[in-house]
Amino acid sequence: MRHPEVSFPIRLFRRVPLAGISVVIVSTIRGADYFPPPDSAGGWRVATNAAQMRTLAGMDAARLENAFAFTQRCTQNGGLLVVRHGYLVFERYFGRAGRNVNPDMASTGKAYTSIACGIMLQEFREKIPDGLDTKVFTERFLPEALPLDDPRRVDITLGQLLCMTAGYWGEGGAPTGIVDGRVEQLKPVPGQNIRDLDQSSLKVPMWTNAGGGYSYSSPAPHIASIVLRHVTGQELDAYINERLAQPMGWGAWGYCLNRGDYRMPHANGAGSIAVHATDALRFGYCLLHHGEWAGKQLVPADYIALCNQPSKYNPHTPFTLQFEHNADGHVVGAPRDAFWKSGAGGFGLMIVPSLDLVIYKLGGNNGQYDSTLTDVPQPKDVDTSRDDWKPIPRTPFNEGSLGGDDGLRRVLEMVSAAVNP
Repeated sequence: MRHPEVSFPIRLFRRVPLAGISVVIVSTIRGADYFPPPDSAGGWRVATNAAQMRTLAGMDAARLENAFAFTQRCTQNGGLLVVRHGYLVFERYFGRAGRNVNPDMASTGKAYTSIACGIMLQEFREKIPDGLDTKVFTERFLPEALPLDDPRRVDITLGQLLCMTAGYWGEGGAPTGIVDGRVEQLKPVPGQNIRDLDQSSLKVPMWTNAGGGYSYSSPAPHIASIVLRHVTGQELDAYINERLAQPMGWGAWGYCLNRGDYRMPHANGAGSIAVHATDALRFGYCLLHHGEWAGKQLVPADYIALCNQPSKYNPHTPFTLQFEHNADGHVVGAPRDAFWKSGAGGFGLMIVPSLDLVIYKLGGNNGQYDSTLTDVPQPKDVDTSRDDWKPIPRTPFNEGSLGGDDGLRRVLEMVSAAVNP
């Protein structure tokens, strides 16, 4: 069921120049002038009961409870947080998840890599003047990739890396490629090796020419983070800390650099960021506000405007700059301007501009809550009650409701439907 159109009495319009055209960005006034202080200084304003949820945020409490009940059936650990009109209207966890834990958010971290690259393109545009069109397999941007093991790599652009159309082989036991919406099966090949992250990413084989098809390939955004490293002179995590975490007032956060007896020398641009739940909301809220935070433009608005639209860098499938988007309406119960990034284990950050809505769904198995992954001290009072939890076996009757992403798209539909028309 499609969500009914939602209208608000007052809207703010501003026109943003973008590649020779004008993009009109619309935001509702009710949350436009509010930005939450850090959790240590009081944090998000909260709608604490059903009446406040309805009057302050225009949301139905019972439907949010249903969305949380569904979330609990999807993963071993997790939670659901919802912000609308700047009010934290729902925050609930189960298992090892909680507000102040730092789980491995897996591929959700790819969104942070993309946004960091967007900041880089504006801040250092004199160093990378062609922006997303830049062919990056050169001495200037990727010296460690030379000499090229495949001459086709010379045509790969930064935009293709960030849209996963660089031709890099997909991952998983049964990888797929998509060419103009048509699926092609690929045989598995070795992917990233955390003990040699840069070279293993650079050397993953190409299954097609640059731009010739889409395949979900984690090495691609990590290579983009190597480019960022060379352009900015900073590690990805340090750059994110200065440009995003500090201005927004995040609490303790980090990347999952510690893997047993080995510590990774670089943050993986492909994921494994570890951020407090309410700070993941801050990140999404900044994107909802076109990159603005408390009067400062942290992220270029024109870059965010690209994230929920079909892209010239990916004509094959609705995935742009590390975000899946709903411009084609493939998630039927969600607005077409919704965009999100999922992560293994059931994590997902979702932004719905037309509903003034940010959703963060936590997931994860016990291993993703391993306290040794980061250098961030973790809470000691861990709830282990779901350590033996097993998922509901999939059958022809529930396959569609669970989906292939641990329920992320269904949660997006359920929370969107909780908005009162």
